[in-house]
Amino acid sequence: MGPSFGLVADRPNLSNFIGMKRGWMWAGSLAVVALLAGCETIPPGAERGPHGTIAYDVLVEASPPGARIEANGEDIGNTPVHLKIFGDPDGTFHDFGSYYYIIRALPLTTNQYAQTRVFQTGHLMTPEDRIPQRIYFDMNQPPPAYPPGGAPVYVYPGPPIYYAPPPYYYYGPSFRFYSGPRFHHFRR
Repeated sequence: MGPSFGLVADRPNLSNFIGMKRGWMWAGSLAVVALLAGCETIPPGAERGPHGTIAYDVLVEASPPGARIEANGEDIGNTPVHLKIFGDPDGTFHDFGSYYYIIRALPLTTNQYAQTRVFQTGHLMTPEDRIPQRIYFDMNQPPPAYPPGGAPVYVYPGPPIYYAPPPYYYYGPSFRFYSGPRFHHFRR
C-alpha cells in the first residue's frame, strides 16, 4: 500500500459530533429561556393590575379644595384625592376597551365651572397619552368657547382625486353576432 497522507485521521468522530450537537442544543435552549424570562419586567414593589398592568398613583387637586371628582363616570371623592390608575408598564394608559379615560371635576358653587381632562388610551392603534403624576383643576376658569354647532371636528379629507375609480365606459348595445360555421343537420 502506499502512504495514506493522513486521510484516516481526517474522518469525523461520531461521538464528538453527537457531544457537540448536544452542547449546542443546551446553549440554544438556555438562550431562549433567558430571552423569554427578560421580556416583561415591572419595577420592584409595583402593584400589579389586570391584563399585565401596574397601578399608578395620581394626585388630583382643585383650586378651591373640595371639588367632586369623577373618573369615567364613577365618583372618586372630593379633592385633594389620590386616584389609582392601572396603566401599561411604559407609563401610558391601558386600553380596557375605551378610546378615552375621562376625569371630571364638578364645581362647588354657582360661579364655578365643570372641568374635564380627556386622555387617549390607544384603543385600536390610536395614539396613547402618558399617565400624569398630578392633575390640577382651576374651577374658576371657564371652559373654552366653541362656535355654534359644538367643538371643532377634524375630518379626513379623503384620498386625492387621482385615486378615484375610473369613469363608466359605455360600449354600446350588447348584441352578439355569430359568424362561424352553420350547424345544419343534413338527413341521409
